[in-house]
Amino acid sequence: MSVPIKAAIERVPGGMMLVPLLAGAILATVAPGTADFFGSFTGGLLTGSTPILAVFYVCMGASIDLRATPYILKKGGALFGSKVLLAVVLGIIAGRFMTEAPINHGILTGLSVLAIVAAFSDTNGGLYMALMGQYGKPKDVAAYSIMTIESGPFLTMVILGVAGLSAFPWQALLGALIPLLLGMILGSLDPAMRKFLAGAAPVLIFFFGLALGFGISLQTVLKAGLLGIALGLVVLLLSGVVLFFADKLTGGTGLGGLAASSTAGNAAAVPMLVAAANPAYHQAAGPATVLVSASVVVTAIGTPLVVAWFARRQTARGVALAER
Repeated sequence: MSVPIKAAIERVPGGMMLVPLLAGAILATVAPGTADFFGSFTGGLLTGSTPILAVFYVCMGASIDLRATPYILKKGGALFGSKVLLAVVLGIIAGRFMTEAPINHGILTGLSVLAIVAAFSDTNGGLYMALMGQYGKPKDVAAYSIMTIESGPFLTMVILGVAGLSAFPWQALLGALIPLLLGMILGSLDPAMRKFLAGAAPVLIFFFGLALGFGISLQTVLKAGLLGIALGLVVLLLSGVVLFFADKLTGGTGLGGLAASSTAGNAAAVPMLVAAANPAYHQAAGPATVLVSASVVVTAIGTPLVVAWFARRQTARGVALAER
């Protein structure tokens, strides 16, 4: 007897990413100790999003033509610059109405400039690369190597005007580039290696989704309430619109911009890190962590749906999305 599991998953918009992600999130919600209890390979499968993503990056790098490097710089720079500029504008606007402390009354209780900037300024790189690996071009995936600068509290601190950090940790950026460069070198030196490695990328998308989902608890959305959900939807909408047009300006279809309209999972740790560097944000850090976590969940679910919808729409119009 044959069960059409793959066909059923592919009928879901962004299914190869979304279905395992939801499965992981449900497991993390009802049985959060699963990875620790079983340990070994099961624990690695559920918590290994970083090594899975690293291998995925090598495989995608192998499928990239070295002549595409200017395109990567243009695409990644446009998405990175637009994302950060949007966060700066929103931070400046919010700063005119709020101080470092969070709002303490009304339906916006808990909202702060810190929460807004942290939610908007960091893209879920794994989600972006997985979606572009499924729907876009390999060199669009590689554009995230530029957007890795968003990761961590550095840019959030700069946007908030926090003193204390004078330089970007170049080791983190270089570390994100090495797997990509390794894949590009292997693929360029040997066409057989390019074919071998590139063929593994779609499989890794599925397992990355499971590991990413296991790091998300659906209870986060309930705890944050409607405000957390609303923040996630606003991030999805505003980032989607701004990055869509930024992608179009670089000659893309807009798909890459939509795929980058999310909040990174590590952004949830940023409020506490910012508060550690500047005590003025200590009061806002707790509520901001909850709200940003909710935005991570909402955009992790919403971004694949939006990207899949747009990809289907473009395909129906005869627009090629994945020219390889």
